[in-house]
Amino acid sequence: MATNITFHPGSVSAEERSQLLKQKGITIWFTGLSASGKSTIACALEQHLLHLHKFTYRLDGDNIRFGLNKDLGFDEKSRNENIRRIGEVSKLFADASCIALTAFISPYRADRAVARELHEKAGLAFIEVFVDAPLHVVEQRDPKGLYKKARAGEIKDFTGISAPYEAPENPEVHIKTDECDVKEAVARITEYLTQKGFI
Repeated sequence: MATNITFHPGSVSAEERSQLLKQKGITIWFTGLSASGKSTIACALEQHLLHLHKFTYRLDGDNIRFGLNKDLGFDEKSRNENIRRIGEVSKLFADASCIALTAFISPYRADRAVARELHEKAGLAFIEVFVDAPLHVVEQRDPKGLYKKARAGEIKDFTGISAPYEAPENPEVHIKTDECDVKEAVARITEYLTQKGFI
């Protein structure tokens, strides 16, 4: 890390920004297996919140790998760095009073804990949403054909097959997508945000 740098604080306080934009910044971190429904729910929630006139932006796992994280692979070290970077980026969005939605498999509890800690140290809210679907269900869905390739040995280090997924132990919101549809999932998250005073 560079040592000849100095943090340059802005002239707008977090309180002033929040008052002017009429909302608080927060990161809503969607985690779950591939094909569990993270991106689908995040897209629907983003649209819903924007229609409520809330400054909202979605960061999606695949999309980020086209740019910011295009230099990373899928081994454990790369996955750690992928989530570290997104933790930092989502913190910046939340600091700007944005409702940042992140949809990443983020398979390791320790990495998600680091992302949460980054926010907490900065006085920013962080909500973990576990988008939960059993392995046999996501394998049946398999919209990208990735599970089939992983089972055939064509993809190594594939979460849920040849690499671990560590489910959240205490997520703020737990969505079982084999038991509810997208509309219900969005409603449940919205209800949580309303109860906690974020919207």
